[in-house]
Amino acid sequence: MSTVYTFEEVQKHNTKDDLWMIINGKVYDVTKYIDEHPGGEEVLIDCGGVDATDPFDDIGHSEDAREALVDLLVGTVDPASLPAGSSSTESSGSSSATQGESNTGLIIAALLVLVSIGAYVFLNK
Repeated sequence: MSTVYTFEEVQKHNTKDDLWMIINGKVYDVTKYIDEHPGGEEVLIDCGGVDATDPFDDIGHSEDAREALVDLLVGTVDPASLPAGSSSTESSGSSSATQGESNTGLIIAALLVLVSIGAYVFLNK
C-alpha cells in the first residue's frame, strides 16, 4: 500500500460512519467491520482516529483477527506525524520496550496464578 497518511488525517475519521485507526503503523478503515466486530462497535469507536496498537495487542487478537485486517488496510501513517510516545512509533517492527512490557505482564500474571493455586491448596488442607 503506497498511500501515506498523517496522524491528523487519520484523526478526522472517528465516527461510526467513517472510522479509521492505526495499528502498528498501518492505517485501517474499519467502518464496514463495525457490525461484525465480536467485541462490539463501542470498542472500535473508542479507538477511532487514533493509534490503537496497544488496545489491539492488549486484547490478544487471534491470527484470524490479524488476517481480517488485510482487507481493511488503506495505507500507512507518516511516523513523523505521530505524537511522541505513540505505540506505532515504538512498535514499528516490535521494539524491545514493548516486548519487555509484554513479558513483564505475563510474568506477573503467572505469579498471580501460582499464588492463587498455593493459597487454594493451603486453605483446603
